[in-house]
Amino acid sequence: MIHYNPKDWFTFIFHIHKGDTFRKLWPLMISISIFSAFVAFLELNVFKLSKSDYVSNIGMMHSLLGFVISMLLVFRTNTSYDRWWEGRRLLGALTNVSRNFAMKIKALNLPDEEIRFFEYGIPKYAFALKEHLREKKYFGKNSFLIEVEESKHIPNQIASSMISRLYELTRKGYISQEQLIVLTNDVNQFTDICGGCERIKNTPIPFSYSVFIKKFIFIYVLTIPIGWVFSLGYYLVLIVPFILYVLASLELIAEEIEDPFGYDPNDLPVDQISNNIEKHIEEILN
Repeated sequence: MIHYNPKDWFTFIFHIHKGDTFRKLWPLMISISIFSAFVAFLELNVFKLSKSDYVSNIGMMHSLLGFVISMLLVFRTNTSYDRWWEGRRLLGALTNVSRNFAMKIKALNLPDEEIRFFEYGIPKYAFALKEHLREKKYFGKNSFLIEVEESKHIPNQIASSMISRLYELTRKGYISQEQLIVLTNDVNQFTDICGGCERIKNTPIPFSYSVFIKKFIFIYVLTIPIGWVFSLGYYLVLIVPFILYVLASLELIAEEIEDPFGYDPNDLPVDQISNNIEKHIEEILN
């Protein structure tokens, strides 16, 4: 995730950072610029068309469809941002549940061995969830404390180990039934958070919708020079690539943030959140 000062306009405008869509679009922008120059040359110099020809009315199509494409892109961007923000809320909930659970464990005055188990298990769940959402496996530094199988759902195995440990402590008399109910509820929230993150990860924007927007943008921009050349002349070479940059950038940004748990520049700081959980749990339980 990129950390920045929203008030620093100068840096935003004149600096092309690694998350800027211009880095991805500039080859296509140059191609569209060349295509626009070619269309302008054909219409103005080869075929010598004028505003009285019917081809000049193609610009009316862009006026009518401009509102449609704007609404589609607004809906697309808002939907992706909702997914990004929901992911952030879930990771915030993971942080809060981890802290609360650790505070309750600390208050029970359990043997040091049991404290060390939860000091390891709670952060391990955060790291395992992070890697699970990135389609990787996490086994931890001291895997002998909580053994997991690679072929199974690792976050579920860690949560199951903590639940089993709580029931074992109840049988030994360290935890009462009432305390077990409260602590079990915290572990259940871990699983609820995992399920919410998996829903975002595994349910992308419908394929047909995404493909339609891309084709719509491409055809819309590709036909702009045909009708606008009579009004703008060779200035199309600059204007059409800029229109492409604006429309395609919105789609690229939406694509990037709809899965907020990866490595893209604008994705959520999942690594930092996991490290903070580990740090705070260690502080609470020591």
